[in-house]
Amino acid sequence: MAFPAMRIFPVILAVIITAAFFWMRDLAKTSGAPPYGMAEEEVPKAEPFSWLSDWKRPDGPARVALQAGHWKAQEAPDELERLRTNTGSSGGGKSEWEVNLEISRLVSEILQKRGVTTEILPATVPPEYLADVFVAVHADGSTDKSVSGFKIASPWRDWTGKAPDLADKIEAAYQLATGMKIDPNISRNMRGYYAFAFWRYNHAVHPMTTSVILETGFLTNAADRKTIVQNPQKSAQGLAEGILNYLEAQRLL
Repeated sequence: MAFPAMRIFPVILAVIITAAFFWMRDLAKTSGAPPYGMAEEEVPKAEPFSWLSDWKRPDGPARVALQAGHWKAQEAPDELERLRTNTGSSGGGKSEWEVNLEISRLVSEILQKRGVTTEILPATVPPEYLADVFVAVHADGSTDKSVSGFKIASPWRDWTGKAPDLADKIEAAYQLATGMKIDPNISRNMRGYYAFAFWRYNHAVHPMTTSVILETGFLTNAADRKTIVQNPQKSAQGLAEGILNYLEAQRLL
């Protein structure tokens, strides 16, 4: 016998509330990348941007942008207001932005010695930011302190066609320099990182900026902290070598 509508409604409501609870719980888990990704996964088709096929790189030296994740997040514009309260992970007496900024600073020094023009960016990217390479530098976190390793990801939609190569070169060089293992768990938040989504946000990279996001290690893991907090030169050397290898392959050095 069918239940009356009045008896079915509470059951449906309970299911919805339960599902929402678990979704919010998963969303709240500690993570280095800001909670963006699901909307950015809906990337536009290529046809509206066919003009990119005729795009030419401006003359000049190689240019690399290093975004220190969560740095100055409180200054984010209204379109990225969710960033203002996302401080990232922490561990070893350090906030994530401090670790990201230090590694970015060290990488910048290495690259400049090789003649590369560099810029360290905060959480907010200038509108249509153009560079040969953009690396969002983050540090991961987990409620499980045994979880460790680094990982790197390119965007859902790579308009340059070069991001996977950049990611591969950084991954190989970073692992060699740090001895850290690769964490295979690439999240949707990484592939859909807000700074990649130029079709949604004004404050995002230009579509012809080859971009990746790097989680340098877990701040919540003691072994990873020995590298990214206590010896960030190793992380910086690995990241810089990967970028230089890419620039050389692109004949930009």
